[in-house]
Amino acid sequence: MRDSTRHALERAAELTRKGRLVEAVATAEAVINTADEFESADIRQWLTDHADDFTRED
Repeated sequence: MRDSTRHALERAAELTRKGRLVEAVATAEAVINTADEFESADIRQWLTDHADDFTRED
């Protein structure tokens, strides 16, 4: 996965934890929509591995 993609997903998780869901979705959606099939698989795995990042307390 590209560093920029990982950073966007991490930012989306941070925004979600802060209750800024619309911004979080927009941030993640931009990289998800541009990912090729290989990066998409990496994104799916990252989301599975980091689900708690979206819900934990800061």
